[in-house]
Amino acid sequence: MSSKIVLITGASSGLGAATARRLAGEGHHVVVGARRVDRLDALVRELQEAGHKADRAAVDVTAADSVKAFVEGAHSRHGRVDVLVNNAGVMPLSRLDAARLQDWNQMIDVNIRGVLHGIAAALPLMKSQGHGHIINMASTLGHYVAPATAVYSATKYAVRAISEGLRKENNDVRVTDISPSFTESELIQGGDPGTMAYIRSMADSLQLPASSVADAIAYVIGQPNDVDVSEIVVRPRAEFA
Repeated sequence: MSSKIVLITGASSGLGAATARRLAGEGHHVVVGARRVDRLDALVRELQEAGHKADRAAVDVTAADSVKAFVEGAHSRHGRVDVLVNNAGVMPLSRLDAARLQDWNQMIDVNIRGVLHGIAAALPLMKSQGHGHIINMASTLGHYVAPATAVYSATKYAVRAISEGLRKENNDVRVTDISPSFTESELIQGGDPGTMAYIRSMADSLQLPASSVADAIAYVIGQPNDVDVSEIVVRPRAEFA
């Protein structure tokens, strides 16, 4: 199947928008979702004016009904859902002794529940059609924990565990984790001001272009249906230099 129906959450900016541009440029039909519909409209208009196939729908990944409507709406319009990219995420970092409960709950709701809501909506459709591919955005911080990243890291460890379970339970659906390090995005927002200022300074010197991660996503989607690329870790070469 050379042209696929690809759904992308968190597509109003950053990695999601870059992935939509990359995949649409390869001939896939992208269905972009996010809460900021004005940005989605601009992205879809840009892609369509370039001759690509795209449409959009509002989605709040923290609400199961919203994600179900996003996925099932795309299925109704296009007859199938080939790929779901669970990209939406937040990263308001702080030390645990700051007790920023609202930030912790937001990360759990978006980074974990958002992924589970996507799986719950897409998996039955993919199994009924006999194929599908779920791509979950993890992080290099889902491989280790640094000071002030405990809760965020926990959510990304959880994403990797969920992906591994999904992979082992389903032979007819491909599952991939993408674990990027510092990447051009709007992820560095909220959190403890001092911590986030430090993270922002590191990102300014190390961050990868969002297109680099989009390239990794395009690579795994382009593999034959009997090939499952379980995980790709994408880091700037200078990160540990």
